[in-house]
Amino acid sequence: MRVALVDYDSGNLHSAEKAFALMGREAGAEILVTSDPETVRAADRIVLPGDGAFPACRAALDAVPGMVDVLREAVMARGVPFMGICVGMQMLASIGHEYRDTAGLGWIEGEIDAIDAPGMKVPHMGWNDLTVLQPHPLLEGITTGDHAYFVHSWQFRVRDAAHLLATAEYAAPVTAVVGRDNIVGTQFHPEKSQEVGLRIIANFLRWRP
Repeated sequence: MRVALVDYDSGNLHSAEKAFALMGREAGAEILVTSDPETVRAADRIVLPGDGAFPACRAALDAVPGMVDVLREAVMARGVPFMGICVGMQMLASIGHEYRDTAGLGWIEGEIDAIDAPGMKVPHMGWNDLTVLQPHPLLEGITTGDHAYFVHSWQFRVRDAAHLLATAEYAAPVTAVVGRDNIVGTQFHPEKSQEVGLRIIANFLRWRP
């Protein structure tokens, strides 16, 4: 099994590579950090991380020749299992409103809006408990009350509640995990979420959508 971690100069991939490589050894998976669309095309699984502002991340992804087309063909046409992390998850949305309206990939309908948390510090940063809303193979062994590590000021408001798999409470429910078909995304960083994050990574590597 070959797992492509897409490198498009939007975030430090070192911790993600290390966590995926650790769990990949157990799953017999080879982890490839790559900016080459053809390597992504040939992968059995694809991971899109992302740190920073939505428009900058989308522009950086678009700047890799052929990458968006390859992602669309692999994920949407062929059903390759896909995982987005942090802004990589937010880019699944139809549109993001950070700084300016920016088109997302549109694979899960919804919008990226500012976190509305009166009296709370934004960005939402640090450990927070998860509330699991519905079962999913990505969340096997994860229960409400397990905690994960978040760093974000914007959140994914999905249009269809069926695509919302888990939330965290931050003055109000904040989207934590989304998914549909062969696509999943986590707002938190599984590579920084210790045992919970490693279990989620392992679940993704075993997942057969």
